[in-house]
Formats: sequence, structure tokens, C-alpha cells
Amino acid sequence: MRNRLSLRDRTAVITGAGSGIGRALAQSLAQRGCHLALVDVNAHTLAETVALLPTGVRISQHVFDVANRDVVAAFPVAVVDAHGGADVLINNAGVALGGTFEMVSEEDFDWLFGINFHGVVRMTRAFLPLLRARPEAQLVNISSIFGIVAPAEQVAYAASKFAVRGFSEALRHELEGSSVGVTVVHPGGIRTNISDSARAPQGAEAAEVQRRREAFRKFLRMPPEQAGEIIVQAIERRRKRVLVGSDAVGLSLLSRVAPVSYWSLMAKGLPK
Repeated sequence: MRNRLSLRDRTAVITGAGSGIGRALAQSLAQRGCHLALVDVNAHTLAETVALLPTGVRISQHVFDVANRDVVAAFPVAVVDAHGGADVLINNAGVALGGTFEMVSEEDFDWLFGINFHGVVRMTRAFLPLLRARPEAQLVNISSIFGIVAPAEQVAYAASKFAVRGFSEALRHELEGSSVGVTVVHPGGIRTNISDSARAPQGAEAAEVQRRREAFRKFLRMPPEQAGEIIVQAIERRRKRVLVGSDAVGLSLLSRVAPVSYWSLMAKGLPK
């Protein structure tokens, strides 16, 4: 069993730090005295996150899209310049896209995968040498409960989150015995703006899109601050897998009890 990871005076890199779980992670880590390299595509919301953080930790802000291959590849140099290295990488940035497979264009499908999956893989490839250089380090990839169960009309999103899960688990097995641990996180309904910012399929009626967003929002119950604290505690314990929320725990159990027929049971609780 790995030793508990003390986060004081460590450096954590967090993508998607401008809001939601990413912001909450930054707050929980900073409260523990962890230095932060924060990434977001939105400079304004990233600055808002920084304004909420306590003094006494070193913070650097980096504005870019994790889907940008060249920027991601060069990013470790900026982190080394600002912090000297990295002990924790949290791949949190993600986007959502509703609609059935036939409704979702190839362009939108590729856009989502570029952020949700390829962004995770490229950030990991870029930072793994820095993590390996530390006596103890942790890679944390945020999947979703939709990386365990796959609802209808979430084809692109579920596919990307299943891919994050598979990537994380296989990489963990490859890194077994090294200084780098791998944590994969499956949040349930966290009260973030993901439903409001989700991209709608081309040609979808605005009124129907709004109705579905409002219905989905009812399932986002846990405050992001609570989710962030749960995840940070899991990082300290170097846990391999984290289910965030009772809904995530319940759906994970359902998928094991009824691995083929879980959808017929799950769909009964969802809005039409």
C-alpha cells in the first residue's frame, strides 16, 4: 500500500480550474498549503478562482485549450519555470454534448474527444516525466459516472469518459511499482454549470434544448466544494478509484448487478 501523500509544499497542476470541480479542487489544495499551476480556457473565470484562494501558496495562471497539442507539449516548461516541477496532475477539464449518435455531427464528436480524452492523454504524456522525477507523485483523471454507465443521448460524452477510465486503469497497471500513482474519479451529479454550457446538436430546437437542460440540472445535487474535498482526500490517500456521490455509488453497483440491463432500470428515474 502506498504511503499517504502530504500535499503541503507540493505543486499540483489542475486543468479546468476556472469553475466547478476544478475551482473547488484548487481551494481544497491551497488550504493544505499546496502550490498550484492552474489552467483554463477562460482567463476571466480563472482569475476569479485565484481571487478565492488563500495567500501563502505560489499560484501561476495559464490560459489555453487542452485540445491544443503544441501548447500542451510546451506547458511543462512553464510549470518548471514557475514551480520547479510538479507532484500532482489533475486532468479535470471537460465539456458536454447532448443528443443521440445520429444527431451529433462528426465535427462536434471530435471537438468533445479533443478535450475530454485527447486532452487527458496529451497532458499525461507531457507531465509524466516530471511526475516520475518526484519521490511520490499522483496522476488524477476525472472521468464520470458516465464512464461506468452509458445513458442514451450521451453517446459522445460517455464514450470519452469510458475512454478516460480505460486509459487510466491500463496506465496504472503499467506504472505499478513506480513513484507515480493513478487515481480515476467518477463524479455523479455535481452542481456545476456543465449542463448549461453543454453544446447542443446542430438543428436542435432551442426550447427543447432548454427543457432538457432544466430537467438534467435537477440531478446535479452535490456542491462542487464537497466533491473537491472528497477528491483531494482521495489524492492524499492515493486511492485508485473514487466514486463521488451516493448516486455514483448506486449506479456503479447497479452496473455490476445488471451489466446488460441496467439502462431499463436507470431510465425509469429519468425525465422523459
